[in-house]
Amino acid sequence: MEFTVYLAGQIHDNWRDEVRTKAKERDLPVNFVGPQENHERSDHVGEDILGEQPDKVFTDDAASDINNFRTQLLLEKSDAVIALFGESYKQWNTALDAGLALKGNKPLILVRPESLVHPLKELSNQANVTVETIDQALDVLAYVYE
Repeated sequence: MEFTVYLAGQIHDNWRDEVRTKAKERDLPVNFVGPQENHERSDHVGEDILGEQPDKVFTDDAASDINNFRTQLLLEKSDAVIALFGESYKQWNTALDAGLALKGNKPLILVRPESLVHPLKELSNQANVTVETIDQALDVLAYVYE
């Protein structure tokens, strides 16, 4: 049985590649989806599709509409969500995606370092599982197949 897992989190580094590589090394039958990982494409998709916008606010709004459409579609089709909170970037999109997962009754694995225990305590208590590392999140997925 293969599951589809939505990888929620910032798109500024390659943490998703680490998840995909480690899952493949473990032979986990998991298909990963997530937000557009090309930051430039994500920021400009609104203008790419709808044409030039009058200013930055409209540019961001148009891109947001299309990115939200993508997120909703892929997250709703997923069997579970892994939401990674790191320390390097603002995590607004991660929080939004985790909230959508909870609202949609999607099983949620929250990954957050010890330093974020306090600011994420309410969200952590709503998640099905909270871990501190990607390896632990994959351990949870691997346990499903035992």
